[in-house]
Amino acid sequence: MATPTPAPAKQPAKQAPAKKNDEEDFDPSMYKENRTKQLTSSDIGINPWPHKFEVSHQLPKFVEEFSVLEKDGEPSTQVVSIAGRVLSKRAAGSGLVFYDITGEFNKVQVLVNKRAYASGEEDYVKINGLLRRGDIIGAKGTPGRSKTGELSLFATEVVLLSPCLHMLPKAATGLTDPETRFRQRYLDMICNESVKKNFIIRSKVIQGVRRYLDNLGFIEVETPMMNMIAGGAAAKPFLTHHNALNMDLFMRIAPELYLKQLVVGGMDRVYEIGKQFRNEDIDHTHNPEFTTCEFYMAYADYNDLYRMTEELIQSIVMSIHGSLKIKYHPDGPSGKEIEIDFSSPWRKIDMIADLEAIIGEKIPTPYSSDECREFLVKTCRERKVECSAPQTTARLLDKLVGEYLEVQCINPTFIINHPEIMSPLSKYHREKPQLTERFELFVNTKEICNAYTELNNPFVQIERFAEQAKAKAAGDDESMLIDKVFTTSLEYGLPPTGGFGLGIDRFAMLMSDTYNIKEVILFPAMKPEQVTKPATTTSAAPTPTEAPKSN
Repeated sequence: MATPTPAPAKQPAKQAPAKKNDEEDFDPSMYKENRTKQLTSSDIGINPWPHKFEVSHQLPKFVEEFSVLEKDGEPSTQVVSIAGRVLSKRAAGSGLVFYDITGEFNKVQVLVNKRAYASGEEDYVKINGLLRRGDIIGAKGTPGRSKTGELSLFATEVVLLSPCLHMLPKAATGLTDPETRFRQRYLDMICNESVKKNFIIRSKVIQGVRRYLDNLGFIEVETPMMNMIAGGAAAKPFLTHHNALNMDLFMRIAPELYLKQLVVGGMDRVYEIGKQFRNEDIDHTHNPEFTTCEFYMAYADYNDLYRMTEELIQSIVMSIHGSLKIKYHPDGPSGKEIEIDFSSPWRKIDMIADLEAIIGEKIPTPYSSDECREFLVKTCRERKVECSAPQTTARLLDKLVGEYLEVQCINPTFIINHPEIMSPLSKYHREKPQLTERFELFVNTKEICNAYTELNNPFVQIERFAEQAKAKAAGDDESMLIDKVFTTSLEYGLPPTGGFGLGIDRFAMLMSDTYNIKEVILFPAMKPEQVTKPATTTSAAPTPTEAPKSN
């Protein structure tokens, strides 16, 4: 009888080599669905969203404290814990995994060795098979240097703190699409960490404003966001409705009239930093919701404000850049580079005198006359300067100033002495009839500040408001109405006062070298995303909403 051939000995199953990129496990189009199944599986054995992880060292502190470790020196024996978002994951065989985690502008390598993992091989395999790029993880271990000399945490424990259910853009390509970046700012910050620096600079701008004013004894206050009358600026307001009072209200376009009432009441130096809302165009320098600082100072005039504006702006520029000369790219990072010099003295352009010199003719007076308006209509038409209806004197002058004067203002430049017809809240010039003691500060051709000696004569103020009301009746949505509450406060006596407004967003653009206002507003206004419905035989496809036109 033949001897049966013995069965071959059972060979131990070979452990599959770890993949270099676990994202290969998932179809990109099914990433969220597959990741969700993975995380909700009954045999996952962990809570992917734990309540707490004790962090002993923020990443900046870890880098600062342990950068002194040398590659071939004694490793640290101190056990620390860190946390951050996984930027990259790579495996070296089946027993070693490297993670780069990021946080607060620092990157640290976490080195996970199977032999050193505290809870054993099974937990090592489970956690490293679970983690993906984008996950937020915590790690516990000892600091040291890898074989290549990179500062690392040699982890004995790794914990998933919050998984990322979406496949992040590849590091090589990054996230560059503006629509995605501005609509999903969180994703923009994950993929483009430098974006966060813009908002740190913005914060420093606001801190600098507060520091300057606080040191001069100003008091920061808050005034209403909703008003019965939209006053304090020439702008088209947003309308809202108060249900309990059953009345329409305007979102504020400026806090000016409230702040001046506080000066009447005896608060000689007040300021407010806050949001304003203007129902106007959206473009590279305009957002319907924006931030300003306005201050009002009793017993000051616009001559004092010249000096204070230079001091304030220069102090912030110096604190951020360490120099009064900065580099700026007005057309974006790939465009031309210019130098902006904030050194004193700043140039002054006298609005009417300099405009008349350029057009070669005297502008007829009084500026409120029909003759003046007709002259400006003719001048704009001949010089091909567009001004949409209504073609009021103030709007026509503004267009000509934009065409011929503002374009000269690369370094900080004051455009001064506006006509009364353009400045309903400014005090008349003490030497130049029909003009006001007002200036606007322009940098890189864009308005940054607006300031003037405040009009405190209640009778003149009522006349100015009446003129504005006529312009509004003629179709100028940006003109003001008569605010009787404010004019009544003037009857109690507003001391000679200087008032100042700074556009925080535009100034932050200059300080962060960004050319689009959306880069310095965390969640800018965006057009609704269009959902195109297929055309049918019974109805036409919807007409897309027209994009807003630029100024």
